[in-house]
Amino acid sequence: MKVKSLKWIVIISLSITIFQSCNTDADTDIIDTDTAISVSDDTTTLITEWNNLWVSIDQHTENMRPNSVTRALAYIHLTGYETAVPFMNDYSSNSERYSNFNINSSNLEDNVNLNLALNTAYAEVIDHFMINLESGVRQRISQFENTKTSSLSVGLSSSQIENSENWGKYVAQRVIDFSKSDRDAEWQIDNPTPQSYIAPVGVGLWEAKESEDAWFPYWREVRTFAISPQESTSVAFDDVLQYSTSTSSDYYQQMNNVYQTTITANSENNEDLWIAEFWADDVEGLMISPPGRQFSIANQLIKNYDLSFDKALELLLRLGFSINDAAVSAWDDKYTYNIERPSNFITEYIDESFTTNLSRFIQEENPAFPSYPSGHATFAAAAAGVFINFFGTNNISFTDNTYTNAVNISFNGSPRSFSSFTEMARENAYSRVPLGVHIEQDAIEGLRLGYEIAEAVNNIDLQ
Repeated sequence: MKVKSLKWIVIISLSITIFQSCNTDADTDIIDTDTAISVSDDTTTLITEWNNLWVSIDQHTENMRPNSVTRALAYIHLTGYETAVPFMNDYSSNSERYSNFNINSSNLEDNVNLNLALNTAYAEVIDHFMINLESGVRQRISQFENTKTSSLSVGLSSSQIENSENWGKYVAQRVIDFSKSDRDAEWQIDNPTPQSYIAPVGVGLWEAKESEDAWFPYWREVRTFAISPQESTSVAFDDVLQYSTSTSSDYYQQMNNVYQTTITANSENNEDLWIAEFWADDVEGLMISPPGRQFSIANQLIKNYDLSFDKALELLLRLGFSINDAAVSAWDDKYTYNIERPSNFITEYIDESFTTNLSRFIQEENPAFPSYPSGHATFAAAAAGVFINFFGTNNISFTDNTYTNAVNISFNGSPRSFSSFTEMARENAYSRVPLGVHIEQDAIEGLRLGYEIAEAVNNIDLQ
């Protein structure tokens, strides 16, 4: 059992004040979140274009959310970084950091064009790691690769073209081979709902409904890049809210808060409902994934800050590692504590007709895994912690335009603006309350855990 670290108690108490102050159609594709903004570095432009393509594909995954997506992101951006690292001053390869990962620089010829190599590498790994896509979506990868190859090859010799593509393919294959050495993950991405898992039965515990199965119950076994579930901390069992049907108990009060907030948001169509739907990111075919949202945000930040290609690749690498490790630790806790979803308690003790604000988008009322901690909150803080450290400030003037160019969407994806990374993460975490799928405790612990993951990733020395 992971042990609670005292330094995180302060973060928990700070997060509590936030909650007290806050009461399948291709026509919905996210194309480019900031078409009006361009960057001065041609290689950065290529990186953001591939990231935009990935976001549009992420919207149309099947049975990948959220865990397989987090793993895909880590390896995709490890590939981009490793393809370019020979061209980057003051950066080193990760092959020096991880066992079973080796890239031989002797395979790099003198006349390799970086942009063409990156184009090839991204196409290879995105096609490999985005394993389940709606029909007709996968072809976008090769189509985009071919279009970019034509433009990037202008003025290059046949030798340059061949050597550049060979380098991109070589690095991509080395990363793919590295990923395959993680046999636990390879098995789970093909078996996201293993029948061997049987949820514990008891009062206040989560269990799958008859029409669903538990998603990714063994994800704690997947490879991490900075911090494992054994190394990250957890709130001790005794400090987690204890199940109680007493109306004066904290447990009941948090459940009732979800009930009141959810039904009020629905009936009034207020800002809480906007926040809930804006950050939902739960529905394949309609929305991008929760981890994918952080990469949509990263792409916008890369453009806003006009990053050089090496800085863009570093940011995406760290974000990929952080999101990956966040999923592993969060799912370890989910299936350790096995805490019920609010709707289970609410329908039994408060209002038997209650339904979540997510239920009109998905067949079931909730995502099919335990409630505590919130994955959304963990991903949000894991990203915010990386952003704060990378940009050297928490203060920003940022508008998330992820869904700005989407058309015919059936939810409120209107842009929202923020003055700090922590504000954005906290709103993301809070959004799960008016959506009806998490109590405050889930979001508070997710934020705490996410920042801890980010700190470990920030401590990786890439120099």
